Amino acid sequence: MTVAWLFPGQGTQTVGMGRALFDASPGARAVFERADRALGWPLSRLCFEGPEAELTLTANTQPAIVTVSIATLAAIRERWPDLPAPAWAAGHSLGEYSALVAAGALSLEDAVRLVHVRGKAMQDAVPEGEGAMAALMGGDAEAVAALCRDAAPDGSVAPANFNAQGQVVIAGTRASVARASALAAERKLKAIPLKVSAPFHCALMAPAAERMHGELSAIRFSPLAFPVVSNVDARPNSDPARIAALLVRQIDGAVRWQQSVELMAAEGLDRALEIGPGKVLAGLVKRIDKRIAVHSVGDPESVGDVGAFLGASILSRSTPGEAW
Repeated sequence: MTVAWLFPGQGTQTVGMGRALFDASPGARAVFERADRALGWPLSRLCFEGPEAELTLTANTQPAIVTVSIATLAAIRERWPDLPAPAWAAGHSLGEYSALVAAGALSLEDAVRLVHVRGKAMQDAVPEGEGAMAALMGGDAEAVAALCRDAAPDGSVAPANFNAQGQVVIAGTRASVARASALAAERKLKAIPLKVSAPFHCALMAPAAERMHGELSAIRFSPLAFPVVSNVDARPNSDPARIAALLVRQIDGAVRWQQSVELMAAEGLDRALEIGPGKVLAGLVKRIDKRIAVHSVGDPESVGDVGAFLGASILSRSTPGEAW
């Protein structure tokens, strides 16, 4: 059995996320408390109670999702102390920070502070209303890249997320995304506008990348306990000296999620834990390679099911009563 840990990105947030884990798991509760202290404001209350409008602000959503994901991992490790390390970890966009925390390369405190700044920088990079994103359904990566070139030869719209076969997200100026969406309809593709606050993972994010270069250059990354598959090149990285540059490139570069999963599948991946809010990644992995089984973990019940999903080899001497 070859296992990966997968961490979700922005868009998976919901009011109330993580509350059941906070109540059930001392380890999860400690993660929320650490995040609150690191930020200097009650992120946990925002996760549990909202309001939704505040939670969905990019600068708040990003540290919230990282915190819930790492709290979930803490609950898993608490319940299953003999859980072996994965062959790889990977995160979708923002989720790469969670993967780096899981691998021991980045502290939770540094991660939540970094993604709070990252969210502000990404939001500030493009004035509200000037950018847009759309999901194109039915076309492969090459077809969508060609469509973007035809719609905007100046590069003002480009693929942003290669999520799965037949699902590529584009980003750019509002006018260019509209032209690309109209052209998609002519080419028998379906374009779905996305409700986002900024056009992520495209050239318009260059100011945010520049800002994060300064933030990330001040961080000392630790050795990784296991490789983290990078979004921008879909390759596993085990070198802490490369992390900052990869995270900077990620901001204005495309997320190569499909390619990342395909790489792990080619190396034998057959089981994965989706760790954090939602089940978005499980759905994408199913589209990419149906041979990979994914267990989404985001509440106490799904934490308890990890042992059965991965098999008797990871079962420990602990019982639910000891760990919860």
